[in-house]
Amino acid sequence: MLGKYVAQAASFSGEVDNLIVLITLCVGFWFVVAEIVLFWLIFRFAKRPGVKAKYISGDLKKEKRWVSYPHFATLVFDALILVSALRVWNEMKVKMPQADETVRIIAQQWAWTFVHPGLDGKLGTPDDIRIVDELHVEKGKTYHYELASRDVVHSFSVPAFRLKQDAVPGRVITGWFKPTMTGAFDIQCAEICGIGHALMPARLFVEDHDSHEAWVKEHSPVAEGG
Repeated sequence: MLGKYVAQAASFSGEVDNLIVLITLCVGFWFVVAEIVLFWLIFRFAKRPGVKAKYISGDLKKEKRWVSYPHFATLVFDALILVSALRVWNEMKVKMPQADETVRIIAQQWAWTFVHPGLDGKLGTPDDIRIVDELHVEKGKTYHYELASRDVVHSFSVPAFRLKQDAVPGRVITGWFKPTMTGAFDIQCAEICGIGHALMPARLFVEDHDSHEAWVKEHSPVAEGG
């Protein structure tokens, strides 16, 4: 549903959107019900000439039903949201599908450094490609990322992927994504990380196989040396 308005560019984007829609519908339903009851009570028991006000303690069983029945009903909705949220969390954060490639993401005030595998397709070798503020990946490949920070807490956020992960100094945090749509997408730091926080954007480029292969060959240190 949300994908009609905002690009769903990763494999789990639709699941995140569906969870947001579910929460919106559940909360919206109870908001409407609560407002209807509130205004009905206001008009139903409005002050009238010759009618004395009554003190209601809420101790009677018929009075407690006004609280207990909605309470139990909202618990059912809460359980539905919880089950759905845990399923999405497990898909995004717990399960780690086999990676086709791994990229390294380094955050610092106020830039992103991305380390891509070179021609050998492996990270941590002499032909690694290091670029600031540009991440290049191939559509349809499953990527693991190694996220680290050199100074303060940052947050790696790709709205089109529905991906957000904090970068914590002293830790290397792993995660994954699988691009499903070619194009250029925004990368943001979603954590206030200092005076230059608003000046820390980057771009993620999802390319088809031929375009990505050509980019790797063009930027590989080995290719430049040859």
